[in-house]
Amino acid sequence: MSAELRSRLVDCWIRVINAGGAVIHGGFPMPPVSTEQGDRVAGLIVDGLDPGRSRLLIATVDGRFAGWLVLSRNPHPLTAHCGEVNHVQTHPDFRGRGIGAALMHRVRDLARQDMELEQLHLSARAGLGLEKFYEGLGWREIGRWPGALRVAPGEDRDEILMFLAL
Repeated sequence: MSAELRSRLVDCWIRVINAGGAVIHGGFPMPPVSTEQGDRVAGLIVDGLDPGRSRLLIATVDGRFAGWLVLSRNPHPLTAHCGEVNHVQTHPDFRGRGIGAALMHRVRDLARQDMELEQLHLSARAGLGLEKFYEGLGWREIGRWPGALRVAPGEDRDEILMFLAL
């Protein structure tokens, strides 16, 4: 990945997190997050990409970085037919323009055709309406981890588990 592309990815991620987005990686502190922190964690993700089992999808609009996500095949032989979608995000400057939906449509096709996956999984933070977004794209909620996400002292949210058959 070029330094410029990595910089755009980090900028998007930091803006999304600091605007209240639900894409906080385990390596991040709670917001506000700095560019240096974002670059360090993005490096872990980018360096961990493996062409045999993962893909980074990027959306652009008129040459501008508009969003991204990561698709990974489960590594265990019993679940290698399954993939996981992570870090789905749209740059705040492009919200409401269908970028997230376009990424999710593309990841479905990529998973099925290129990676030969049979199903996809993701988890989402409750309280933001994300489950309705994903359900509108054909995903279904299959469970929740009650109070699993502590976004602030005394403010716990469910982690919503979602599934999509390919």
